[in-house]
Amino acid sequence: MAKKQSADAAEAPKPETAPAAGDKPAEKGKGKEGKPAKEPKAKEGKAKTAPAAPATAAPAVTPPAAGASPAAPVPAAQAPGAGESTKKKGKRPGITPARGKKLRNHLKNQRQKLGKEGPTTVKRALGLLKQMKRAKFDETVEVHMSLGVDTTQSDQLVRGTVSLPHGIGKATRVLVFCQGDNVAKAKEAGADYAGSDELIKKIQSEGWTDFDVALATQDMMGPVARLGKILGPRGLMPTPKAGTVITGDVTNSVREFKAGKVEYRTDKGGNVHAGVGKLSFDEDKLSANIQTFVDQIRAAKPSGVKGNYVKSITLSATMSPGIPVTL
Repeated sequence: MAKKQSADAAEAPKPETAPAAGDKPAEKGKGKEGKPAKEPKAKEGKAKTAPAAPATAAPAVTPPAAGASPAAPVPAAQAPGAGESTKKKGKRPGITPARGKKLRNHLKNQRQKLGKEGPTTVKRALGLLKQMKRAKFDETVEVHMSLGVDTTQSDQLVRGTVSLPHGIGKATRVLVFCQGDNVAKAKEAGADYAGSDELIKKIQSEGWTDFDVALATQDMMGPVARLGKILGPRGLMPTPKAGTVITGDVTNSVREFKAGKVEYRTDKGGNVHAGVGKLSFDEDKLSANIQTFVDQIRAAKPSGVKGNYVKSITLSATMSPGIPVTL
């Protein structure tokens, strides 16, 4: 009986065992007995896998040194934002500070008042400038003239100098390129600097331009021509058109510029600007200087100009709006 049971147990089929997780069943006809069949290689390009999200590395935090107190966190309101400049407003180059509310209202009232006046006489305009004075320093009275000239034509450029009868109220530093006896004459007339080779070498080597007007005698124009790259861009190069090349007496030329000889020149827009005195001058002296300057500009009218030559004349101070005048 026992032998019969053991034979039946040997003939009974063995129970199937479930494959382990991750194992794949072997295909028929492949693989050896007792070993799982190899997985077929997937063809490149057919299997599409989702791109893995980039792992963001956490910023490394360095522990504070022994004995050092931890730094206080910066408040969000004080911390500069991304891309913002840490410079204060108004301190950036090329950007002027914002005007205050009082100054804006003051200028607005002035413009409204001048808009009601319209073009007026010179004396009336000078009285308005004195009433509108707000700055603590002595402002310069300026004349601005709009001319009907074509600045692209070289024969229509208006340029020259004019001696004002009462000066401009400013100390002018005059340099004279001369030699021989003219050096002593220039210094006696009030020139701040006078000489020849030593001044030329100083300007070439140091780039020195600590003067307002440069005059030169005719015999010094050859050596002075080497300074064109330094003096030209600053408007200090002696030229016959500007009257800064001395053709007569050195003494008279130096005295004229020291007393208040003004140089004028049209800009790209065909306008002429010049300072004709200080706001502290008497109205009669300022009127005489303005009339002299306007007469000189009218006398310098180019022959090729057609139509209206003087379009408008405006008076202003350093810190005030312009006032149109009639002359």
